[in-house]
Amino acid sequence: MNAYIFPGQGAQSPGMGQDLYEAHKDLFDQANAILGFDLASIMFEGTMEDLTQTKVTQPAIFLHSVAKAFSLGEAFQPDMVAGHSLGEFSALVAAGALSFEDGMRLVSQRALGMQAACEAEPSTMAAILGLDDAVVEKICADTPGLVVPANYNTPGQLVISGATAAVEAACEACKEAGAKRALLLPVGGAFHSPLMAPAGEQLAAALDAVTFQTPRCPVYQNVVAAPVTDPEEIRANLKAQLTGSVKWTQTVQAMVAAGATHFYEVGPGRALQGMVKKIAPEAEAVSA
Repeated sequence: MNAYIFPGQGAQSPGMGQDLYEAHKDLFDQANAILGFDLASIMFEGTMEDLTQTKVTQPAIFLHSVAKAFSLGEAFQPDMVAGHSLGEFSALVAAGALSFEDGMRLVSQRALGMQAACEAEPSTMAAILGLDDAVVEKICADTPGLVVPANYNTPGQLVISGATAAVEAACEACKEAGAKRALLLPVGGAFHSPLMAPAGEQLAAALDAVTFQTPRCPVYQNVVAAPVTDPEEIRANLKAQLTGSVKWTQTVQAMVAAGATHFYEVGPGRALQGMVKKIAPEAEAVSA
């Protein structure tokens, strides 16, 4: 069975999407009109610094991923789809649960809300390598201040998120517990933590104004790591996603358990292929 997976923030690179522009100029034009700035020019000609602004990064990756999915045409035959964080929106559009226009508006709203939440309080994220998830979860729970598990990327790689001082303290505790590495990440703030609540409220209002359709195949959503097809469940899980954990390890395991043998990454970069190979070495993972 074929699983199509869509990347999240961090997959951006200068020049991204140029190969898709001629065939999907309508999508690029729609994106520019919805955003109110020339996203295509930043994607094609901007520096990495330009592309790393959250208000640019998220729409750029979403646009690239959806254009790539549409370019596959009849070859796009998913038995199931999933996306990592932001990638969930790309997956929903590709699977027909959401229109491109609505998806782009939601992604823009999400990015602006997250940027504002990042600026409101000093916060960060860190990657913990080489510890069992349960150990990291306990350290987060025992650390004073706000720090939570954010991204379950692969077995032995869990990203934590929260107030800067609490994340730094948790990193030290993880090193003492035997972590191979505990690295602060170059991100704007504490994604997938309760500190994103103001952005979540903003996004929830936008989600309520959008119509969701039944997708053409099950969508494995981040917060539940399970297949979802009901439009109202999809909406509720998207509302929970900004402050909830990305259960990527559990998602890939659930897709394999449901019969997925081939994973196709749709969008810029190859990060998700690497993750799949660590989570389910028996599965094939390639770029779409």
